[in-house]
Amino acid sequence: MKKPSAHDDSPLSKPPGARPASSVIVDRETVELKRLEKRIGKIHLRQRLGIEADHATQVFGHGRTFFHIENWYSIHSLIRLGLRCLGLYRRGIRNATAIQIRHNEVIVPNLPDALHDFTLLHLSDLHLDMDSGYPTALIERLRQVRYDVCVMTGDFRAKTHGPHEAAIEALAQVRPHLRGPIYAILGNHDSIRMVPGIEALGIGVLLNESAILERGGAFIHLAGIDDPHFFQVDNFEKAAQNIPPEAIAILLSHSPEPYRLAAHTGFDLMLSGHTHGGQICLPGGVALMTNADCPRRFCRGAWRYHHMQGYTSLGSGSSVVGVRFNCPPEITLHHLRARPAQ
Repeated sequence: MKKPSAHDDSPLSKPPGARPASSVIVDRETVELKRLEKRIGKIHLRQRLGIEADHATQVFGHGRTFFHIENWYSIHSLIRLGLRCLGLYRRGIRNATAIQIRHNEVIVPNLPDALHDFTLLHLSDLHLDMDSGYPTALIERLRQVRYDVCVMTGDFRAKTHGPHEAAIEALAQVRPHLRGPIYAILGNHDSIRMVPGIEALGIGVLLNESAILERGGAFIHLAGIDDPHFFQVDNFEKAAQNIPPEAIAILLSHSPEPYRLAAHTGFDLMLSGHTHGGQICLPGGVALMTNADCPRRFCRGAWRYHHMQGYTSLGSGSSVVGVRFNCPPEITLHHLRARPAQ
């Protein structure tokens, strides 16, 4: 924090008794963090803030994977330079804003009639402050879809540390184009300090918490865990504590990595992101890197583990370098049905 100068403290520079703007901001953040502490518990908040401070830019070690390419900023420039030399950079930039609309059918045999074709819009890995064109491209696609509830599986910010105001401002541009209830979780790029700003936009953030979705007197329990990839502050016991054993339950997890825990907790569906499907892939969508400590079959698209169905979004935005090859960005509509559509 900048130390006020003598001129800043002079009677002529501000009204008597006025406090520096920085103090007001700090006090507001302190109040917001106190509210979060009361809501999610002192331990969770202290762990999240502590790990953010200690390891935000760590390239090797910590988390579920040893190597964190998103934190290695010097290599980002080398990747861009290499793509420019190959004449591929501009094409990759265009690909990154060519967002596709994907549909995924989820068969839930015990689904009540009132919930037939209940549709969730799934947005993930927005990284909205990565490029000024991202919000506009996303808004264009959002105008073309219909759904009941919107869920967002983390990574609103491009970098993994530092200021987050630009990401919140970009999200504020998108928010008027989202309808119905909206729920989100945090990713490994997001600070828990972003929660008040996100929720001020009318987006509920689930921090190892759950909510109830209702239509026609029937219910779906929606749970969200905090980032399981880098921060590893996911808590299934807290997230599922208010969900009845036989209820239809959906889990939001930034990464698909804790798929085993999710299945054995009793969730019917797990929605994730984080991997970007590889983002830069060989022809056929073969990922060069997934950045996730789990089998590749869980790292893109629809999958199943025991009774639980899952879907890992390719992401709506891009990370590290704002390009895509053989792996287009997406927004996904998950249609819940008791039986396959005819």
